[in-house]
Parts: sequence; C-alpha cells; structure tokens
Amino acid sequence: MLCGALFLDGLDVSMVGVALPSIQADLGLSNSTLQWVVSGYVLGYGGLLLLGGRTADLLGRRRVFLWSIAIFAVASLLGGLVNDPALLVGTRFVKGVAAAFTAPAGLSIITTTFHEGPARNRALSFFTACGASGFSMGLIFGGLMTEVGWRWTFLLPVPIALAVLVAGIRLIPSDVQENIQKRGYDIAGAATVTGALLLLVYAVVEAPAAGWLSARTLGSYALVVALLAAFVAIERRVAHPLVRLGILRNRRLVGANLAALTVTGSYFGFQFLGTQYAQVVLGWSPLTMALAFLPGGLIVAFGGPRTARLINRFGTGPLVVAGLASFITGYLLFLRIEGEPRYLAVILPTMLLLGLGFAFAYPALNIQATAGVGDDEQGLASGLVQASFQIGGAIVLAGVSAMIATAHPTPGAVPDSYYPAIWFVTGAAVFGLVVALLGVRRSRA
Repeated sequence: MLCGALFLDGLDVSMVGVALPSIQADLGLSNSTLQWVVSGYVLGYGGLLLLGGRTADLLGRRRVFLWSIAIFAVASLLGGLVNDPALLVGTRFVKGVAAAFTAPAGLSIITTTFHEGPARNRALSFFTACGASGFSMGLIFGGLMTEVGWRWTFLLPVPIALAVLVAGIRLIPSDVQENIQKRGYDIAGAATVTGALLLLVYAVVEAPAAGWLSARTLGSYALVVALLAAFVAIERRVAHPLVRLGILRNRRLVGANLAALTVTGSYFGFQFLGTQYAQVVLGWSPLTMALAFLPGGLIVAFGGPRTARLINRFGTGPLVVAGLASFITGYLLFLRIEGEPRYLAVILPTMLLLGLGFAFAYPALNIQATAGVGDDEQGLASGLVQASFQIGGAIVLAGVSAMIATAHPTPGAVPDSYYPAIWFVTGAAVFGLVVALLGVRRSRA
C-alpha cells in the first residue's frame, strides 16, 4: 500500500508526459503553457516536500499519509473533467502538494518500522523500485490511455489512490507520537523555507519564457536567497526548529541529495524530449511509443526490488555510480537519433540503459539519504531527498524546454536544438556521477 502511493506519484508525472502532444492539440496550448501541465505538479511537489516531511514527523505519519492520498484522488478526478487550461494546471498543483506529503510520510513509515541494515535495505529497495517503476511504466500506461483519450491519464490514478486509501486505513497502525504535544511548530521557519522552495521552482520553470537573465528571473533568485538566509537565521534561534541544521553535517545525506537532483532531473528532461521526438519527428502513436519504451520499464520493475542484495554487498555508493554511468551512456547513445527510427541501434539500448540506471540509483539514493538518521527526523530526511528529486526535475526540464522552445519539429526531421538539449541532460548526469564518485572516495579514505 505504501509502495502503491510512491508508484502513483511516479506514474502521474510520467503518464501525463506521454499525453502532452494530445493535450496541446485538444486544448490549443502554447509550448510555455504546456510545460506547466508538468511543472505545476513539480511546483507543488518540490516546493512543499520539506514541509510535508517534517509535518509527518510532528503530526503523525499515518494521519498525514491518509489525508494526502484522499486529496490526491479528488484532484485527479477534477483534472480529468476540466476544460480550462488554468484549472487543469491548478489541479496538477494540488496533486503535487498532496504528493509532497504522501511521499515522505510513506518513506518515513518504512524507515521507522525496519531497523537500519539488511531488513531496511530490502524494504526500501522494494519501496523505491515501485516509485522508479512508476516513472518508467507511466510511459506504457500513458500510451495506452492516450489512445483512448488523454483525460484517462488523469482519471486512471483515481481508483489506484482510492485503493491505497482503503488499504492504508486498514493496514497502517495508528502512531501516537508523544512529542507532538510537547513540541511547538516552527511557523516562521516553515513559511520561509516553503516560500523559498516554491519561488525557486517557479522561477526555474518560468525562466525560459521570462528570460534567464531578465529582471524578473534574477529578482526571483535574489528573493530565494534572502528567504533561505532568513530561514537559516530562524532555525539557529528557534527552540524547536523545522530543520535541525546539524543534519546537514551528514555527508552521505548531502551527497545523496546532490546526486538525486541529477537522476530525476536528467530523466525528466530526457522524457520530455524523447516524447516529442517519438510522436512528432518519428510520427509514432502514443501506444507505439509506449511499447518501444517498455523494455526499460520492465528492467526497473523486476530489477529494482533485487537491488538490496547488491547494496548489502557493495554499499550504496557503488550502486549510485553504476546507475549514473548507465544514464550517461544511454543519453550519449541517444545523440545518434535521426529522422528515421533506429530502434534496435539507438532507442532500445538507450531505454535498457536508463532502466538499469533507475534500478541501481533510485533505491540506493533513498537508502543513503536516510541512513544514520534518528527516527524522529526520518520524515525530514525523506522530505529532503524527495525534494531534491523533484527540484532537480524542474531545473533540467526548464532548461530542456528553453532549448527546444523555438523548435518546430516536422515528421522525418530532427531539429538542431534537440542535440544541445541532449548534451544538457547528459551534463546533469555527469555532475551527479562526479558527486557520487567523490562520496565513494571519502568512504574509502
């Protein structure tokens, strides 16, 4: 049931990505507005994850998880029924907010249930593999649903969310946390850090339209820095901080968060580009594209849960390195795309490599980010790494969107701007690989 929630989070982002060309054609959206169908979700998800994780620690993980799943189901239903683009983006934002509370709550329920070591590694490998499977299998379900009608990509999560809600009510034990009554809630800290994260994600996704060096964009970044500085000052003085700053002395946690930025960041950017390439340049239907991308999803679905054995033997660091190296190889191979499909030579091996990358890196990063953290801060650690996944996705997706914003792809012709976008995605993954290699080196020193 907890795995179902994380699977649902990944599924939603990936599945809607497949439907973007159909949504654009049906509602007459511009490229900049179309990006917000994805970015609206990422804004709510990435902006409130830190708050969601700490709220689960303080108010009760079961309570936060169940209420958030219920809100996710309602927003999904509304998103499949509306016709106004603004309302569509609004429902996506609400779903992102709900996911910002379910993901860290679910992850922290697992990390506080299983003791650190092989048992927790197995549980987290299975849990996070379900999330990675959602990203990958969303391409398949998205293709199938879009063939029927793009609205079904919004409606399909409704019964899944309701099933998770019913299972959660029956199976998740009540958690009465005594420190809820004893500790105050850091309202000022919550307001400043949430405002900073929301503004950061908003500024990144709007930068392609406003201009990366425009007064509005630069002003937004300056305000983000000011809010973060205020947040640090508050956390140093408040009696019960939202974020204990000492947690950032955990090098493994910091390294995991930096690498997490690049894993989903590079993949979100690649998925946006790959979807446009397959459906517009190659002229594939959503179902054809889904079947072509299926092998990568299968590797994640069946290989991810078995990652725990490798982690127990080699540790998280080498698995993260292997995963990011696999991502980089896949992106570089995709540079060989042409106007005609080269499935066996380019697309299939690319998807296989990306599947391996997710199967290795995603579970390992979640385990690394929560290792050595006390039970009372598991929600915080979970929120930090999940926020890194989403904010990384927003940043790289915005960069890719900016690079191909002026492209008008036609069947049989790859726009020149696609190749720099692929290099940009590859560069993000290379940064993550460098961070992971430094972490492995420190652990052996």
